[in-house]
Amino acid sequence: MGQFDQRAEGAGPFTTRLTWRPPGGDTVVWESRPARRRGFIAVSPSGVAGVGHAGADDTVLARLRRLNIVAASAFVIGGALFAAGAAVAQFGSGDATTCASIYFAGGLFFNTGGYVSLLQVVNAPRHVPGGEGALFARRWRWWSYEPMRVDWLGAFVLFVGTLVFAVDLLDSFLQGLTAHQVNRLIWAPDVIGCVLFLISGHLAFVEICHGRPCIRQRDLGWWIVAVNQLGSVLFMISALAAYTRPATGSLINADIANWGTLTGALCFSAGGILQYCERP
Repeated sequence: MGQFDQRAEGAGPFTTRLTWRPPGGDTVVWESRPARRRGFIAVSPSGVAGVGHAGADDTVLARLRRLNIVAASAFVIGGALFAAGAAVAQFGSGDATTCASIYFAGGLFFNTGGYVSLLQVVNAPRHVPGGEGALFARRWRWWSYEPMRVDWLGAFVLFVGTLVFAVDLLDSFLQGLTAHQVNRLIWAPDVIGCVLFLISGHLAFVEICHGRPCIRQRDLGWWIVAVNQLGSVLFMISALAAYTRPATGSLINADIANWGTLTGALCFSAGGILQYCERP
């Protein structure tokens, strides 16, 4: 069977699902997210009802499990710390240094989760288009540059977003800033980070929905993407409400800013908890 028997799906330059028939007559379906997160390809044997799975070897699956646990734990803890910081700001003393310290600790966990998510993509098992339906692993890598892969691009944008948030969180320790300086050094990086999170979430939807709008109520991966994207939307609402009016030196709406951060952070924690179940 040749190249003409292969059907590709995706959006733009990105391929997120491939279907082909190897010489044995089976039907093989590779999907980006299940292959990289759970280490399997769907295989329908010729003349047999039902769908089976061809997985990567045990060494690769163990690697995927470890990376998944680290990434999920980082987002659970990071989200919990962000929620705690917002709760202190809304209900506690409201001390700026205390809140900044809690947010900064949460940001470190978000940095870790973002980078490990990128490592999950970089070291994901690969497939051989047109082959018999198997996954193989390359040697371990700490970095790669693969912008034509939607999973890599989404994870990279997410990681950059966490780094931009780190700039915002560090600047929040500065004292004696004018309203213009607060907006330039703290608010602007916050908004940029939120935009990057939203872009990453959109790319994750492109990957799991193959470029078309979709709702997959029985797909755990879809729910993880949806919950995280809701968190990104709430973070953006919070960031917009946290703009400091130059005339008064007060936020547009401190309550919305705090509640947006708190609920958005809880979404990321919930997404991390769900991610524990999305394992090989």
